[in-house]
Amino acid sequence: MLVSTRGRYALRIVLELSSRKSFERVSLAELSEKQNLSLKYAESIVAMLVKAELLDGQRGKTGGYRLVKPASEIMVGDILKLTEESLAPVSCLDCKENQCAKAADCKTLPMWKKLDSLIQGYLFSISIEDLNSGKVDK
Repeated sequence: MLVSTRGRYALRIVLELSSRKSFERVSLAELSEKQNLSLKYAESIVAMLVKAELLDGQRGKTGGYRLVKPASEIMVGDILKLTEESLAPVSCLDCKENQCAKAADCKTLPMWKKLDSLIQGYLFSISIEDLNSGKVDK
């Protein structure tokens, strides 16, 4: 699994918003400047987060973006699952039912399944609040 820049920036944007006062809205321009990314790229990431109902946005002079729920309820896995095609370590685990013709006899499949379980368990055990407070193992 390789996390894309989209996934990393989505995490950074959510972290930035979570560090603000609860109802404070932050403009797209400020988010893109703080994260040092183009306005257009920030807009595509924020649109994805709004569509997934992690953020809400408001237009106008007092507009901007803010988190929809507390940082303690937003898991890193939620954001990466949204931004990445897959969190699976190998392609045969990308879909619900393994489509690989060799799956029944594959001696490495149990290892990949265990790795996938560890990745999922880890990413879905870390909240945005954990990242902000430094509670993640170093």
